[in-house]
Amino acid sequence: MSRSPVNLRAGVNGSIDVSVTDFGGRPAVFARSSSDRRRGAIGRQDGESLAAAARLALRQRTALVMELASSGADVSEGVDALHGWGTAAAAIASCSGIVPILAAVTGPVLSGPALMLGLCDAVVMNPDAVALVSGPAMVAQFTGVRVSLGDLGGVAVHSRSSGLCALESEEPLDAIADILGYLPQHTDEPAPFVETDDPPDRVAEELRDIVPARDSASYDVRDVVTTIADHGDLLELWPRWAPQLVTGFSRIAGFPVGVVANQPRSLAGTLDIAASQKGARFVRLCDAFNLPIITFVDTPGFLPGKDLEWRGMIRHGAELVFAYAEATVPRLGVILRKAMGGAYIVMDSKGLGNTLCMAWPGAQPAVMGARGAVQILHRSADDDQRHQLEDVYSARFLAPWEAADRGYVDMVIDPADTRRELSRALVNVSSRREQVVGRKHDAGPM
Repeated sequence: MSRSPVNLRAGVNGSIDVSVTDFGGRPAVFARSSSDRRRGAIGRQDGESLAAAARLALRQRTALVMELASSGADVSEGVDALHGWGTAAAAIASCSGIVPILAAVTGPVLSGPALMLGLCDAVVMNPDAVALVSGPAMVAQFTGVRVSLGDLGGVAVHSRSSGLCALESEEPLDAIADILGYLPQHTDEPAPFVETDDPPDRVAEELRDIVPARDSASYDVRDVVTTIADHGDLLELWPRWAPQLVTGFSRIAGFPVGVVANQPRSLAGTLDIAASQKGARFVRLCDAFNLPIITFVDTPGFLPGKDLEWRGMIRHGAELVFAYAEATVPRLGVILRKAMGGAYIVMDSKGLGNTLCMAWPGAQPAVMGARGAVQILHRSADDDQRHQLEDVYSARFLAPWEAADRGYVDMVIDPADTRRELSRALVNVSSRREQVVGRKHDAGPM
């Protein structure tokens, strides 16, 4: 990251510095809290500085980047401090979906100011980062459980469990510059095209053997993505949270795209609450900033379980449905292998408005697998009959041809031609614009 900052509100006494600077060749409004001043405590003036930064980013239609390390609201100022960070939160929220909002956490971010991280499009944390609303002392007082600061809100927690941390990096600001390289300055601008010498019609013969012949065998879906992408380009976000779903930025034929892919190496690629939330969040991010979405499908369905149902699998699974259904950017899908049941629907099926759906010859778009279907349809069959019926079911339903006959799959393609077909599609839809119906806001599941 190279910076030639122009300082703003330089005469204000507080822990927040605001400047207009450069991130990887991209201008951005940069707000930085200094832990050297009152441990980064945010007072009224600091809240107003953050609000001023957000308003400037909105006015100039450029990214808002924050580097935060704060002990929370400044206790010595009382309710003035609370008002200050509330003012900042409102201004940051007004930027959402209009300009990118990114945050680097380089130390503890505690109490109310930690909630501002949840307003960001992506949060990058270094090894020293901690973020939490209630500290260990409060947890012990209310629950009787003693826990360390790191175990409560350290980078490992937010990378694996909470989903707050999109990337871990020793140099968070450099990682933010990498993210910005895929995003436009604002929502009314196309995502930045980058010339490439990787031929768009490159044949990738290795893709013909990448999916194992045995249905239950796993493979790394990231190998599919990097084989198709320009020079193996993939910036994966939230890699350790809900790893059964891969989300990240890539480029194909120079076009930046968002990638959503089931990961058979983790939980066989099944969807659960965290995976649904992760996918929905990423789809909405891509839709807000005009990145076409490419979905690679290989999932046997939703992960079953009493705990998941009790915690709201229906509601959270609907988040992914809603995100895809309301997205207006081009959406391209490739069914690699399994696409079954409700998971077939939510992984950007044709019924949700997918722009173009492709399938590999071994794809299995179906309600369920052969064994489960035969058990339901032919309960009285003996073992020999069941095996024969499973073979019949597999031949008819566990193949892409019937879905293609009905128009649910647009093309059945040679896996080696996937890059060529995706490149061709991206060129054809690159000028697509969709009229968005005016409304106050959606009321979808959250």
